[in-house]
Amino acid sequence: MTRRVDLRSDTVTQPTPAMREAMACAVVGDDGHGEDPTVNELERRFAALVGKEAAIFVPSGTMGNQIAVRVLTQPGDVVIAGRTQHLVGFEMGASARNSSVQFALVDDSSGELDLNEVIDVIDAEADHQPHVAMVTVENTHMPSGGTAWDVSTLRSLANAIGDRPLHLDGARLFNAVVATGTSAADFSQPATTVMACLSKGLCAPVGSLLAGPEPLMQRARTERKRLGGAMRQAGFLAAAGLVALDTMIERLSEDHARARQLAVLFSDAFPEASYDPATCRTNIVAFNHPQARQIVRELAALGVQGETLAPRRTRFVTHAGVGDADVAFVGEVLENFKPASN
Repeated sequence: MTRRVDLRSDTVTQPTPAMREAMACAVVGDDGHGEDPTVNELERRFAALVGKEAAIFVPSGTMGNQIAVRVLTQPGDVVIAGRTQHLVGFEMGASARNSSVQFALVDDSSGELDLNEVIDVIDAEADHQPHVAMVTVENTHMPSGGTAWDVSTLRSLANAIGDRPLHLDGARLFNAVVATGTSAADFSQPATTVMACLSKGLCAPVGSLLAGPEPLMQRARTERKRLGGAMRQAGFLAAAGLVALDTMIERLSEDHARARQLAVLFSDAFPEASYDPATCRTNIVAFNHPQARQIVRELAALGVQGETLAPRRTRFVTHAGVGDADVAFVGEVLENFKPASN
């Protein structure tokens, strides 16, 4: 059987032994009534970590993002977002379905939003355009290759949009923290609401958290229930989340180091892609190639699994399940790899 290195996503991570033990021993209650002490502790811990008044535990990052849209908009409103953000392209049209909002999409090819485009969309309200209710950003920005925002740019964006709320989709927020040395609280300070995933690089089996002002989080609990996210005795899952916050953040630097090694390997293997491996700062190797889908398919047959983000864009993601021997194996596969002729 061919050896397999799974670089499709950091969602394929497994809970650690410490997480499994914590889950087995967790003290639980009915979270629907606010009575699960382990969930309550996880929410308090995360809110303090990102410098917000309160937080809620949700099953997924998508639900966290969708709840943020629900509490920050009204039907018919406009949400400004980068055209390749998760909230736009990877949540199955959920914002239109759940909140009856529309997007004004701006360039985010660098990983950050084009500030001039954002301002132009807001200014267009004076020209009989729909109301811009919120702006959303993604940090790290997955489609551009796990790009971390510069916190000063994030602050400039928040200042430019005035009193409109800013939502931070921080599914991989802690990758940005480790890569830049900027604290989670500093990244989150310009944002009204912030979401982070526990089940990607932090290896918890399930769960994300949404944080913000207390009144908004009270409304968010109502929206969570409407979306089916009230999980009752969820302390079993929250226990793994606490271990994730305590033990798994700093080790993300190992994923980043291995991704940089892979970036060099992929750059050397596909010079026609003009991929600069120096742009890989976190745990995602992403580059354009005219045969992207074919490359991913043929590499998978050789034991190196990746994904495509678009017809001509590939993605390979490191995580706790990828070790040095796996990186070496990828190098061996790529050394003589040539896509089959069409």
